[in-house]
Amino acid sequence: MGAVGWFSRKRGKAATSAHDQTMEPATMAHLEEFVSSRRGVEAFIELPTTMARATLLLIAHDGEWTRRSVTSVDWARRFAARHRLPAYDAGVVGYPQRMRDYNARRRAGG
Repeated sequence: MGAVGWFSRKRGKAATSAHDQTMEPATMAHLEEFVSSRRGVEAFIELPTTMARATLLLIAHDGEWTRRSVTSVDWARRFAARHRLPAYDAGVVGYPQRMRDYNARRRAGG
């Protein structure tokens, strides 16, 4: 095989899929527990930056929320689909008012 053929080969999806599966068990358990113990959970996917991996923000009906770093945006979308959660791109739609209201209640001590 010539050098051009060797350098032009695309990597298969197997490497990406294997990487996606390496989620920390504690992170998985936390996300699963949040979804199963709250009502009206929605997923907000935050794209990776040069300093941070992609994150999955889950927000319940009352504004309670949790955020965890995930291996990829695709992993976050699959998690949301598996749990039948509506999934949004946080950079496009922003965050719901109920999350800000929840944070304000927490700061006020209520």
